Amino acid sequence: MKTFLTSWCFCLALAGCAAIAPEPAPEPVAQADADGWWHGFGSPELAPLVAQAQAQSQNTAAAVARVRQAQASSRIAGATLWPQVNGNLSASRATGNPDADGSLLGVGLSASYEIDFWGRNQAGQDAARASVRASQFDRDTVRLTLTARVASTWLQVLGLREQQTLADQQLATAQRLLQLVEARARAGAASLLDLAQQRGLVAAQRRSVAALAQQQADSLATLAVLLGQAQMPTITGVWADVRVPSVVAGLPSELLARRPDIARAEAQLTAADAQVAVARAAMLPSVVLAADIASSGPRLHSLFDNPLYTLAAGLAGPVFDADRRAAGYALAQAQRDELLAHYRAAILAAWSDARVALNALAGLDAQRAAQAEALAQARRALQLAESRHRAGADTLLALLEVQRTLAQAQDGAVQLKLAHLQAAVAVYRAFGGSWAEIASSV
Repeated sequence: MKTFLTSWCFCLALAGCAAIAPEPAPEPVAQADADGWWHGFGSPELAPLVAQAQAQSQNTAAAVARVRQAQASSRIAGATLWPQVNGNLSASRATGNPDADGSLLGVGLSASYEIDFWGRNQAGQDAARASVRASQFDRDTVRLTLTARVASTWLQVLGLREQQTLADQQLATAQRLLQLVEARARAGAASLLDLAQQRGLVAAQRRSVAALAQQQADSLATLAVLLGQAQMPTITGVWADVRVPSVVAGLPSELLARRPDIARAEAQLTAADAQVAVARAAMLPSVVLAADIASSGPRLHSLFDNPLYTLAAGLAGPVFDADRRAAGYALAQAQRDELLAHYRAAILAAWSDARVALNALAGLDAQRAAQAEALAQARRALQLAESRHRAGADTLLALLEVQRTLAQAQDGAVQLKLAHLQAAVAVYRAFGGSWAEIASSV
């Protein structure tokens, strides 16, 4: 037994002399989640919606499952750096022949280890670890995209609700003026043309109210899917309380490096580099060490009296494989070149997204200032037009035109604010989250 154990320890030491324990790859923290950039809109309702979407979204669940798959693949790749050990135990009994009659017990252990001369196994594990990071950044991309869609859809619901409120007010105004026109028509002071025009305006306004209600229901249905629920969510946010986050002037381009899609492309490129090393090492010879220990006997107490052990080393290399390994190396290089192109494209796309989002934010800021002045003047014009119409100084056509101008100005103000808020969401998404932590350095 002592001889057996001594020999077996020697085999394990020989087989595992170059083994390196694989280190688990650290899991990055989603920058977009850590920042909580959605708080910048000043609504207490948005944060719970984002949390629910992150917890219940099926797309996020699928991305998390892909991370677990990549982690399992990384553990499989890391196993090649360790010796492989197998054991066996047997028992047999022979009868019918006096010379061979009896029981026979057997036990054995075998170990094998491939010396990683060319770094193929280590490169395989490096590729697997990079794939884990890529899957984690892919998960972060899904989360950032989901959060941006939840915020944008929620803003759209509030904007449509505000537009519907304005449309209801405009309908009430149109109906009030219709009553005035009908009274004047009965008195002979308004024509049938005036009456038909005002009735047409009321009907058009009713159609607008119905269309806005449908659009709001559609947006709520979209939001329900993002939240991972079947029923329509209850939205209680107040449009007037939602504020446009202030953007730091001169945001540095270095912020784009925080985008998880760029980090994912970089990790995929790192994995491809490692796969090139794997394919190159596959064309070189491999050295395998093997150790076996076996012992047998008729009785358990004598099973380990005479163990037999063997040590072996083997060298194997490709002689003819019809160019399979060389083609695999060329394939790995081509895949690496493709991912390099994708990485460069991701950087260019990120720069374009950021530039377009910032341009939209600046342009809409100026448009909203002009629209606010136009809305104030349209309201003043309606007051004057109603007074002049009652006094008989203006025709009904002039009053109807002022009504349409005011309605367009009100709708335009809501639409511009909504576009401004959604442009802010686009800026957050373009820069991979909040920029609050670097505001002092800009």
